[in-house]
Amino acid sequence: MTVIEWVIIVLVIVGSLFGLLTAVGIIRFPDVYSRLHATGKNATFGVMMIMTATFLHFLIHHGQFIGKVLLTILFVFMTVPISALEISRSAYRTGIPLHPSSTRDEMAPYYATKRKKQQQSSE
Repeated sequence: MTVIEWVIIVLVIVGSLFGLLTAVGIIRFPDVYSRLHATGKNATFGVMMIMTATFLHFLIHHGQFIGKVLLTILFVFMTVPISALEISRSAYRTGIPLHPSSTRDEMAPYYATKRKKQQQSSE
């Protein structure tokens, strides 16, 4: 086995471990915000590592430059964190509570001042 094959194997194993950590985070974390943190971070890196291993495999063993794999990496890297942020923001705005063990609610002052401004402008 060559060094690049070992790199591919390590990338697949580490990417799979990130996927496993994502699943464990979804099961173990107490509220939607923590779960979205687990999926947003771990799934992004896991998919990126597995897709990088796929790209290297086809480039080295088959001599094919597959741009679709690179586009997939870019797409996942750009969309998953943004979608996790927007889902958590909409969950907060619809009133889904934080878990009692959460230490801070950093969004409360922002939305409190925003609500005051909306009430003042409507009066």
